[in-house]
Amino acid sequence: MDAVTGLLTYVLPFLFVLTIVVTVHEFGHFLTAKWCGVAIDRFSIGFGRAILAWRDKAGVEWRIGWMPLGGYVRFKGDDNAASLPDSSDLAAIRRSIVDTEGEAAVSRYFPFKPLWQRALVVAAGPIANFILAISLFAAILMAFGERIIPARVDSVQAGSPAAVAGFKPGDVVVEAAGRKIDGFLDLQRIIMLRAGSPVEFVVLRGGGELALTATPERRTITDEAGDTHRVGVLGVQISSRPGDLQLRRYGPVEALGAGAERTWQVLDTTLGYLGRIVTGKENGDQLGGPLRIAKVSGDVAKISSSVENVALAERMLAMFVALLSLTAVLSIGIGFMNLLPVPVLDGGHLLFYAYEAVARRPVSAAVQAVGYRVGLALLIGLMLFATWNDLTQLRVFQFFGGLLS
Repeated sequence: MDAVTGLLTYVLPFLFVLTIVVTVHEFGHFLTAKWCGVAIDRFSIGFGRAILAWRDKAGVEWRIGWMPLGGYVRFKGDDNAASLPDSSDLAAIRRSIVDTEGEAAVSRYFPFKPLWQRALVVAAGPIANFILAISLFAAILMAFGERIIPARVDSVQAGSPAAVAGFKPGDVVVEAAGRKIDGFLDLQRIIMLRAGSPVEFVVLRGGGELALTATPERRTITDEAGDTHRVGVLGVQISSRPGDLQLRRYGPVEALGAGAERTWQVLDTTLGYLGRIVTGKENGDQLGGPLRIAKVSGDVAKISSSVENVALAERMLAMFVALLSLTAVLSIGIGFMNLLPVPVLDGGHLLFYAYEAVARRPVSAAVQAVGYRVGLALLIGLMLFATWNDLTQLRVFQFFGGLLS
């Protein structure tokens, strides 16, 4: 029974989120390739042996694999591990195509497409992820609106950064780090990733504006799921008064704009966090991998569906909406990661294409092979680091240590 509960709580939500994000990414490649006239062999949802497969009129094999861990698109004749044949490879590929299909077929193969089309096909995957995030955020905002709680200070902890800076009960924060603050969540997002760094605030007090500067301190907090995080804390308590809660409604155009803004906020937060890691202001312990994604997916589903005194249908709807929000955030992360200039990722392909545009020839096979291996090593290293963080966050080492003691 515990195994069934774990499957429903963690595994299925994780597979739901991951499959949507990766499938949309690959579908971005697929649609753009079709538009450019690229010959395509297969589009697969999931990996491994096909449990369902069929071919369309264009000869593309559509399949559903038994391992629902994403998907892939395979272009015809795409046998090069990095999908970037050099000049000698191109000549051999051309001869093979001409011998078997004739000269006219050459232009349908991806390596022989104009450089701008190849770059567009590669970039289409991450772009599709960003479009998915914007669309999901917009759909949620348009359907349910946005609840906003003003960032009004109810109390200030003695000796906290807020107390040192001069915050007082009744202050309403309207700006932080040069950014407009619409509500408490905006303020929290800015403070959490700025531990140890001075932040300039603008507050409303007594009918006028007042500038304050505070340096959030790092503290360990526990979230609703019981997980601990070391984040920046200001030391204020925010509470709402009767009539404070605002429900902001969005039309289609406004929702798309707000969805794009939220997507940028997530991307900006990610870039800011990575920048703080590089400069030594963060230690990277918040970087997570598949295990933490699965944990977060399950926690989101469990928390959203466990609200008391609410009908089952409403709880299921809340869980679905929460998972869609998580899908949007993960989609941004996948899109951003794939744009990193690392061989084996889309960004690495674009880097090689940039070289080709300048040098008027593809990168040599030797350089590609080295880049591929280095990129793979970097990617595996990042995954191992993220997995170590996951195991630490999930207290796996403490668990086994307890069994052995």
